[in-house]
Amino acid sequence: MVIDERSVAEQLASLSQDQLLAVINDLTPEQQKQMLFDWSVWRRPKQKTPDGHWRVWLIQAGRGFGKTRTGAETFREQVNLGLIKHGAIVGRTASDVRDTMIEGESGLLRVFPADERPRYEPSKRRLTFKNGAQASTYSADEPDRLRGPNHDFAWADELAAWRYKDAWDQLMFGLRIGAYPRCVVTTTPRPVAVIKDLLKIDDGSVVITRGSTYENVKNLAPAFIDEMRRRYEGTTLGRQELHAEVLEDVEGALWQRITLDQHRVVKHIDMKRIVVAVDPAVTSRSESNETGIIVAGVGLDGHGYVLDDKTMRGSPDEWGRAAVSAYHHYKADRIVAESNQGGDMVRHTLATVDRTAPVKLVHASRGKRTRAEPVAALYEQGKIHHVGYLPLLEDQLCGWIPDVSASPDRLDALVWAFTDLMIDGARSAPAVVPISISQISPWKVS
Repeated sequence: MVIDERSVAEQLASLSQDQLLAVINDLTPEQQKQMLFDWSVWRRPKQKTPDGHWRVWLIQAGRGFGKTRTGAETFREQVNLGLIKHGAIVGRTASDVRDTMIEGESGLLRVFPADERPRYEPSKRRLTFKNGAQASTYSADEPDRLRGPNHDFAWADELAAWRYKDAWDQLMFGLRIGAYPRCVVTTTPRPVAVIKDLLKIDDGSVVITRGSTYENVKNLAPAFIDEMRRRYEGTTLGRQELHAEVLEDVEGALWQRITLDQHRVVKHIDMKRIVVAVDPAVTSRSESNETGIIVAGVGLDGHGYVLDDKTMRGSPDEWGRAAVSAYHHYKADRIVAESNQGGDMVRHTLATVDRTAPVKLVHASRGKRTRAEPVAALYEQGKIHHVGYLPLLEDQLCGWIPDVSASPDRLDALVWAFTDLMIDGARSAPAVVPISISQISPWKVS
């Protein structure tokens, strides 16, 4: 017997228009409605919930694979089967939970028929389903909120991009009620500790599904596919973001992931100086580079700390507001901005947002390797620490090969920050009153 591994939707799509209309016309209006929201019709084989008594279903797949839809539909399936009394919905940030997992195009509010949709109460961080099941929403940026609550099912989105591994640990500690407490993880893979730990488990409790962007090409805009192929196919980033490969260190890169992990911290001591470094993009079109915005400081111990990555793609007004907002939020000493793309424009952009924010313009008179090597050396010496995980920044650091690939935005901003804090600018830095962690830390960490 030949097994057809295509989804029902793909098989229907292979019918002629007359054949398809005949199938649909044979259904009653109620059956047509049921078919529209029947996940078994539309899912591909890899999106089917695995059999067995697994504890974690790890879906690591490329962008556009259908990870979010799979997570939402799996949650809906478990609700409808009566297997969820109190679930957990955890995303990288609170806005990711709201905008992608709940209200997004493939989110929970969209996969239920209109008359079956759960009641969403954002202020209470809660969804209540028609059968009485409830789910609480959590941001992985606030791991302490996951201490205490118990859950029987969880959906964890973009786990590889969570800043604090403690959020995952606390989620798993609380997954302890019901007959078969379990978690579905939907993520683009990165070689972070939590993903590598899951990949090592071979006792049957972790089921791994891998998939590429191109497996869902029929449901993606042709322009998106063309753009992804043009920009990323054949690149290291493309292997990760499109083909979902878990990549280790790149030979020739100045930064190594093992070094970042060895010196990573979950909180930092009081700061002596803090800067917001900006590497402006030349244009603000959709295909333009991002504007690198990195918040970094020097502690009372003389070590450097990367506090945040606020990099974004936007207009000069938008990145200017983001940089100034970070300056005020972290009570920074100044904004350090690269001026090669137009110093007057950069200064004017920032002054338009806040004329009182001190701005130091820096000019790239030396090559990128020459500027980056002293900062990379500080990392090797264990003198710079990342506060939590900063996955997009770390991807750029560990994927950049000097003299081979162009240095990306986040990396450039980071180099400017520590050049000012610990190399060139350190010799002439003004004495400042130390800033307490209690004044600037936006997270409760353990």
